[in-house]
Amino acid sequence: MEVLRHFSHEHPLIFNEERSHESEVYCSACGELVLGPRFSCMECGFHLDKNCAEAPDVMNHPFHRKHNLELKASSPYDDGSPLCGFCNNICWNFLYHCSCNLDFHIKCAFLSYKVLKNDFRDLQHLVPIISSECHSRELEKAQCFACQKSLLDCVYISPDYGFHLHKKCLELPLEINHPCHRHHSLFLQFNNDHLPCQICQETQHEGLVYCCSICKFVLHTGCVSPPPIIEDPSTHEHPFTRCLKNLSFNCDACGTLGNYVSYNCLTCSLMVHKKCITLPRFIKSIWHDHPISHNYFVVDNECTTHDCGFCHEDVNMESGSYYCSKCKFIIHVNCALQDARWYYKIESKDKVNAMSAVGALDPSFVVIKTIKIGEEIIDVEIKHFSHQHNLVLSDEVKDRRYCDGCSQLILTSFYGCLDCDFFLHKYCARLPKKKQVISLYHQDPLSLIPHCIFKCALCRFMRSGFAYKCEVYMCNDHICVRCAEIHLPYISQGHKHPIHFYPQLNGLSCNACGGSTDGVSIYGCKTCSFAVHYQCILAPQIAWHEGDKHFLTLRYHEDNDYSEYHYCDICEEKRSPNTWFYHCAICDNSAHLHCVLGDYPFIKRGRTFITKDHQHTLISVQKAHHPKCCKCGEPCFDLALECLEEECKYISHWRCDSNYKILWKDSKNLV
Repeated sequence: MEVLRHFSHEHPLIFNEERSHESEVYCSACGELVLGPRFSCMECGFHLDKNCAEAPDVMNHPFHRKHNLELKASSPYDDGSPLCGFCNNICWNFLYHCSCNLDFHIKCAFLSYKVLKNDFRDLQHLVPIISSECHSRELEKAQCFACQKSLLDCVYISPDYGFHLHKKCLELPLEINHPCHRHHSLFLQFNNDHLPCQICQETQHEGLVYCCSICKFVLHTGCVSPPPIIEDPSTHEHPFTRCLKNLSFNCDACGTLGNYVSYNCLTCSLMVHKKCITLPRFIKSIWHDHPISHNYFVVDNECTTHDCGFCHEDVNMESGSYYCSKCKFIIHVNCALQDARWYYKIESKDKVNAMSAVGALDPSFVVIKTIKIGEEIIDVEIKHFSHQHNLVLSDEVKDRRYCDGCSQLILTSFYGCLDCDFFLHKYCARLPKKKQVISLYHQDPLSLIPHCIFKCALCRFMRSGFAYKCEVYMCNDHICVRCAEIHLPYISQGHKHPIHFYPQLNGLSCNACGGSTDGVSIYGCKTCSFAVHYQCILAPQIAWHEGDKHFLTLRYHEDNDYSEYHYCDICEEKRSPNTWFYHCAICDNSAHLHCVLGDYPFIKRGRTFITKDHQHTLISVQKAHHPKCCKCGEPCFDLALECLEEECKYISHWRCDSNYKILWKDSKNLV
């Protein structure tokens, strides 16, 4: 009787050549059903397939020459289970592990060692070569293990081990010499260091690459012999010729550094990366309203600096970029193409001209009456699509009127209805009915929808009034009118320099509220460390709170230096003199932003609603005496819904009510 003492188990394992007929037996090393000889523990039902039991404790793997692989009975990591570097599935059982975080299932290590080491030739005896024409449905998502490219239109080998290989990849040599790296040989290896290819500059995280581990030099298998001439009339009118030499250059197409292999247009004196030959000539980017075109250089007779429309760093006008001549908008090539969701290719210049020729989109109002003051023609009466009555221009700003478009205070001339309480800022009245919102993945214009209660998909505030809604993609995103415009370069009264939108900028503190900027969108200054959260930049310049009879003005720093401590006159807690606050100069009251604005600063006060939770019409209010909510019993400090019936004393927090809809009393329409 053969007995095995295995490092993975405390009891001796007894060799058994016969297959178990009583129950199915699974190998504890590879997790597969044991069909042949095995070693088993008679006490606890632990089993090892004979091949797994005899696996070496240390393996010198041909595709990982730097270190030996050590056999482990369980994951060597404190957190989670590793992925197999061969099949990319989780290693639940035994695995071979390297200190540089390369791991293999025990059977995947056997397969790659025994089969792949022999120049792949053993695979030819395992399975036949299969034509992709016969299995196009199977191959739609399948990739070659070695080069990670699609199997479509290629002859490939598909063994029963869960991976596929092109025939050409099957025949790859294990070692090559290459003119781009003359110091050492290149070996076919796993790219566990995740190094980019020195020819195409892209990183292949899985599969096999040719590598010099000494110099950290990597070539993709498909880039070892790049084509000598590339011709693509859709991107450039002349052919590009390969220059295969260890030579650094600045790519004329994208403006970044290149090494080893360049492609040259001798007619235009251009030197570019291989991947930049096929850059789309025209694209529509989410970072600009108009189509933008690729240029190898941009002439600027004004000799000014030009900042990238995405990263806001300087763009070298003598190198390639994407450019809008109409707006002087410019963006780095790599910034424009950083994410495939940020742009789409425009096939022809005729389509570009057609898109650029589209002027102002559908106007949202019809002019009824105008007057002329000097040389200026003023629209004094309009018919707006959002309201059934005509709106008249007025300069009489009184009481606390809120715009029905953006739900903010009206402090300057506005359009109002003489028959009902409907008001619009002049700016909100002129908003187009169709608009593309910069930074959204949706490239089609959004539609302006009135009378909405919604959460803005960008700023995440609950809002009432106008919304730009996506109707093409049926995603139901609503964008508030402020967010539809705010992504342009922004001038803040709280800072001396223009500030720009950054999807993420870590390591700073918000100048408005003092919070961290890590992981969130901000507006920042490229000249200094000024930064403001995206939501904080939306704080209105003028606000009102029931604790003060006057309007409050947004202040950006404390001028009062005689006091050691500064307090909020609403919550009576300390506030920082270095962050933004609201102030009443008449009463000398100061308060935190949130204490003034609350949780719902963009829901119009005075709106009427109906809800399934109450039988009467409700109105949105913010009460000075803080009555108790009829639902939760807590005081209503913030926005509340109050019954319009005098005999009914119903009031509830906005957050406590549900299923509310705006009610227009004059039209009796629900929207």
